[in-house]
Amino acid sequence: MIQLKDILTGVKPVSITGDTAIEVSNICIDSRKVEHGTVFVAIKGTLTDGHLYIQKAIELGAVAIVCEELSTELNENVTYIHVEDSAAVVGVMANTFYGGPSTQMKVIGITGTNGKTTTATLLYQLFEGLGYKAGLISTVQNHIHDKVVNATHTTPDPTAVHALLAEMRDAGCTHVFMEVSSHAIHQKRIAGIHFTGGVFTNITHDHLDYHKTFDEYIRVKKLFFDDLPKTAFALTNADDKRGMVMLQNTKAEKATYSLRLPSTVKGKVLENNLTGLVMNVDEHEAHFRMIGRFNAYNILAVYGVATLLGEDKMNVLAVLSTLHGAPGRFETYMSPNDKILGIVDYAHTPDALINVLATVNQLRMGGQQVITVVGCGGDRDKAKRPVMAEVACEHSDKAIFTSDNPRSESPDAILNDMVEGLSVTHQRKMLRISDRREAIKTACTLAQPEDIVLVAGKGHETYQEVNGVRHHFDDREELKQAFELLNK
Repeated sequence: MIQLKDILTGVKPVSITGDTAIEVSNICIDSRKVEHGTVFVAIKGTLTDGHLYIQKAIELGAVAIVCEELSTELNENVTYIHVEDSAAVVGVMANTFYGGPSTQMKVIGITGTNGKTTTATLLYQLFEGLGYKAGLISTVQNHIHDKVVNATHTTPDPTAVHALLAEMRDAGCTHVFMEVSSHAIHQKRIAGIHFTGGVFTNITHDHLDYHKTFDEYIRVKKLFFDDLPKTAFALTNADDKRGMVMLQNTKAEKATYSLRLPSTVKGKVLENNLTGLVMNVDEHEAHFRMIGRFNAYNILAVYGVATLLGEDKMNVLAVLSTLHGAPGRFETYMSPNDKILGIVDYAHTPDALINVLATVNQLRMGGQQVITVVGCGGDRDKAKRPVMAEVACEHSDKAIFTSDNPRSESPDAILNDMVEGLSVTHQRKMLRISDRREAIKTACTLAQPEDIVLVAGKGHETYQEVNGVRHHFDDREELKQAFELLNK
């Protein structure tokens, strides 16, 4: 066991009350997980205040409390560590408790609005393909080499992420690729992690329900790069108008990737069709199985990380050309008889939807129709709802608006927000079907042979959240079942 005084290395308390030469068994921020010997860290979260659960944690066996506010009545059998910012110190403490796992591996963080999951997943697949044991921390799932661990958040809480990194280290992983969400940066969930490198994909309108303003969203993303050490690298998308902003104050080695501008990693799309992409990457021509210009950027980011980590360029291209993207990202299905192309994609922001539909429209031939099924999540940024509807109508021949994850909101109220302000022209293209299963079936029924049906918004998710309950629902299953009904 480790002693409390040891895990306080790097922490500057306001005050300490009690003995620090005591053994501790674990560290946590969730009072429900407290056991005998636990250090409980009380964090003021967005939904609840951990200080309200200090007494419960003590009753369950906590031997030390880390908090921002000291009670007037202290338990003489408990050690109290008074700090200015609990969220900032818990990651530092967890890093020490688990033996500094991130310093013993090469950990790469990927941040941005779109492309995080695909980029992180491709990097994991690439390094496994190059012969390394790699780890993946992503929205879809976590991997400890060949072991799959279900993901609950894009970036886990500070104690969970260090525990996961420790598992990866103990399993022999040498590289870890993790999505870093804006929520995680703001909530200091990545505190204590030593990053070897950071990647910026792009930034668009998203998460304003949390960050309130776009400027604040940008500022939070930039914090990740500001905090990188000078031993790390910072790779950014130079074609994004805020790509270079991310590098303004970083101490890390700066690198860029681009399809349009002079950059560290330069790419050019030579062909883009249903068989994949043909690209020129650093003067080498290669074919990739992924489709679309947005994936061209993901490929360049992955290639850039690998070469910055010292991998041979030709080996990287050889393995990368064999890989597929992340689940639920532009996954394609073909109906058996009518040859209707179905696409499932996670696009849940206006920019992501534009990217996917732009790719679809580049790929379609002659008189093929594009029918888009899309909704918007409840209890999230309402400002993007009419924008999503406008994008779907503008870039599709038909748009069916439906339920996504309504959460605590009425699906019809969300649809009202989406269609508000649509032009008469766009209204003629639009159908409202709140039942998502029926919406997908209707899209497939309306499709003629060779048409394209895009089901957007949920991608890899296997549930639909209604009034706090998650019901099984998988767009991929629903699309395949709808295709089967066409052939009966």
